[in-house]
Formats: sequence, structure tokens, C-alpha cells
Amino acid sequence: MRTEALTPRYVKAVPSSMDEGILYISSYGSAIHKCCCGCGNEVVTPLGPAQWHITKQGDTVTLRPSVGSWNLPCQSHYHITNNRIEWLPKFSPAQIAANQRSDNAAKHAHYDAKRRVGLWTKLWNWLRKLLGI
Repeated sequence: MRTEALTPRYVKAVPSSMDEGILYISSYGSAIHKCCCGCGNEVVTPLGPAQWHITKQGDTVTLRPSVGSWNLPCQSHYHITNNRIEWLPKFSPAQIAANQRSDNAAKHAHYDAKRRVGLWTKLWNWLRKLLGI
């Protein structure tokens, strides 16, 4: 049975048995729920700067970008906005491949930039120590 809304539940770790209609938001940096199409599969959305993010508005949450269950047989595609499910068109195989390439490129760009900043910070700190400033 299709789910039209998810209730956020903040947990340290996701329980071994998950309930339908619950968006488990783990303190370990992920949001997990049973697919809203009703297929029963678990959907894991890692939270982070180059992945999904959650915006809280009172008792509701919005998860972005969209949830695309490309690796599941159902291949459901939806937004979670203020706890409500907004169904989106399914992607073609070409759209899925392009989306996955784009996601991978964004992750690599984010972590490459972070690594470069870390290197410059280390160099600057080394120079400051060397110069006594």
C-alpha cells in the first residue's frame, strides 16, 4: 500500500525492524525508511553536504534532493516535503545513469575541495609555526 506521508523519528541507530510510514533519522548521519510505494524495501539516504539533507520545520521535515530508488525493482521517485510524499515521474535508464554520474561527480568535487582546503590549512599552520606567528 502506498504511503502518502512519513513521520520523522529521531533515533541513535535504526531499529532492526522498521515500521511503514516512519522516517528514521539516525544520529549516525542517515535517514532510512521503507519505500513509499509499498514494496517493503528499505531506502537509505546518507545525510551530508554532497548527499541528502534534512530541513526541520516544527514537527515536519523535508528531505532533499529527491528519493530515487534506482537500485530497487520499483524504481520509485519522490520528494519528502513537510512529511508529505510528492510523487515524481519515474526516470528512464538513461536518466538514472546520468543522475548517478552527476551525484558521483558532486561527491568527488566536494571531497576533493575539502581535501585541498585541508592541505592548504596544514601548510599555513606549518608556516606560522616555522615563522613563530
